[in-house]
Amino acid sequence: MSAAAADPRDLLAWYDRHARDLPWRVRGGRQDPYRVWLSEIMLQQTTVQAVKPYYDKFLTVWPTVGSLAAAPVEDVMKAWAGLGYYSRARNLHACAIVVSTTFGGAFPDAERELRELPGVGAYTAAAIAAIAFDAPATVVDGNVERVVSRLFAIEDELPKGRAALRRAAETLTPRERAGDFAQAMMDLGATICTPRKPACALCPWMEPCAARRRGDQESFPRKAKKRAAAMRYGAAFVAFDPAQRLLVRTRPPKGLLGGMTEVPTSEWAADFVRAPVEKLTPLKAAWRKTPEPVTHVFTHFPLTLDVYVARLPSTARAPEGMRWIGANEIAGEAFPNLFRKVLAAAGSTSAAPPLSIRSARARKDRSRPD
Repeated sequence: MSAAAADPRDLLAWYDRHARDLPWRVRGGRQDPYRVWLSEIMLQQTTVQAVKPYYDKFLTVWPTVGSLAAAPVEDVMKAWAGLGYYSRARNLHACAIVVSTTFGGAFPDAERELRELPGVGAYTAAAIAAIAFDAPATVVDGNVERVVSRLFAIEDELPKGRAALRRAAETLTPRERAGDFAQAMMDLGATICTPRKPACALCPWMEPCAARRRGDQESFPRKAKKRAAAMRYGAAFVAFDPAQRLLVRTRPPKGLLGGMTEVPTSEWAADFVRAPVEKLTPLKAAWRKTPEPVTHVFTHFPLTLDVYVARLPSTARAPEGMRWIGANEIAGEAFPNLFRKVLAAAGSTSAAPPLSIRSARARKDRSRPD
C-alpha cells in the first residue's frame, strides 16, 4: 500500500481555490469551536443542504454553548425535529451542559478530552481538534474513506477495513494547516471523488491515485454485502376532537426516536397481526383507514404503517401517558419525519381537519433519515 507521491500541499492548493462556501466555515480566521462542534454533530449522516437551515436556526436561538445548555431539552428536540437521528439532539444538549459546567463554556482542545464529551466520537473529536484548534488530528468520515481507499487502492472491506483506512489517512495528515487539510479532504470527496463518476481529471491527486491508474476507482471503497432487513408493520392512530386538538404522546427518552412526539401506534413487528382495529386503538371511535399506508426507512429496518383517523367527542379524555395539543401547536411539536408522513396521510381523508405541519417530503442524506 503506497501513495507516496500524494502531497498534502497539492490538496491544500486545490482547497485554497475551490473550497466550498459553508456557513460554519471561516476562511483565514479563527474558527469558533462551538460552531464547528454544532455543524459536525448535525452533519453526521446528513447532507450539507439539509443541515444549513437547522444550523442557522440553532445559532439564532442559541448563539453560544451556554445558551444551548440553559435551554429545556424539549425545546432542543423540537428545533431538531425533521433532521433525523434524534439521539444526536439529546447528546447535543447534554454535551452543551458538560462544556458549560465542567469546562467553563470553552471546548477542550485535546482529542482525548473531546472524546469524553456526550455524543462526541473519534471522528467528531478529531474534526473539532483539527478545524477549531488546528491540531494535527486525522479526520476520517465517509468522504475521506472514499478518497483514501481509492488513493491507496485499499482492498479491505468496510466496516472491518476502517483500521487500514485510518492508518493510510494518518500518513497524509500534515503538521501545519491540519484544519484546512481535513476540510479539503471532505470537499474533495463531496465534489470531485464522488461515489459515482468521480471527476478524476480535476483531482489534485489524479496522478498518485492507485485506483484511478487501475481504472476501477468506482469500486472503492470495498464494502461487505449487507443482509436486507425485514419489513416491519404496524398501525398509527390520528385522533382529533371538535376543537381540532390532536392526541399525541412522547416516546421514551431512550431508544429509537427517543423523546420525540408521536401519535399513538401499535407495536412495530415483522409478524404484526392486523387484528380488528378496535383491539389496537387507544380509544373507542369510528376509525377510518386512509387509502394508502405510510412507508418509512430507518437505518436498520423499513416500516409500513396503516393510518387510521377518527374524530372524538369533546368529552373524550386523553388516555394515560397521552395528551391533547392544539392545532396551532402541531407545527412546533417534535414530530420526526415518520409522523409528519402519518399526519400528511391523515390529512388526505375527510375524517381529519386541515393539518398545519411542515412538509413530510423525504430528504436524501448520507445514510437514511430518522
